[in-house]
Amino acid sequence: MPDAAQPEAGPALTAEAFAALTGADARALADLEAYRQLLEDWTQRMNLVGPSTLPAFWSRHALDSAQLLPLAPEALTWADLGTGAGLPGVVLAILGRNRPGFHVHLVESMAKRCRFLEAVVAQLGLPASVHAARGENLDLTVDIVTSRACAPLVRLLGYARPYFLRGATGLFLKGQDVVAEIKEATRSWEFEVEILPSLSDDRGRVLRIRSSGRGPRR
Repeated sequence: MPDAAQPEAGPALTAEAFAALTGADARALADLEAYRQLLEDWTQRMNLVGPSTLPAFWSRHALDSAQLLPLAPEALTWADLGTGAGLPGVVLAILGRNRPGFHVHLVESMAKRCRFLEAVVAQLGLPASVHAARGENLDLTVDIVTSRACAPLVRLLGYARPYFLRGATGLFLKGQDVVAEIKEATRSWEFEVEILPSLSDDRGRVLRIRSSGRGPRR
């Protein structure tokens, strides 16, 4: 489900303002602009993101994704579950490409979205792999598991559990109903959560999650 669970777009941001906030260099800005154009083109043919969100690309999509990098500055390997149009994973790959060993696993079960992701990765030469699979069925060891608008937290923790068991930390982008999602999830799962403000919209939140490794409560 493409970004329906995200907060509504905040004030429009320019590429220059994005660069000032994130430190993105000229190559990253050019790659992000190319990605924006691909999103705009392909969204006319398939359901990738809401067309009304594209005018606010630099805040709604680019900054919303980019804000995760400073939260895990030492992390080199990422898995983006249910990545859809590549958010946040493609943005992370663009911004992290200059770091030796940086790699993003773009995990998406819908074949048509994987075709879009493969085109983006190939055209931009990104340090990323596209996996046409459900995240919980992959055997990946990463530093960070992330997701945006993939599923309610109670289900997302199930998808992410194999990654937690292999030592990953979760960074999940969530909307304004995050407190209710956490409350529901605690009925089924044991985990530690830190709620962080979103830089892209004051109604959004970022969840930093560490799992105890224990399964669902009975």
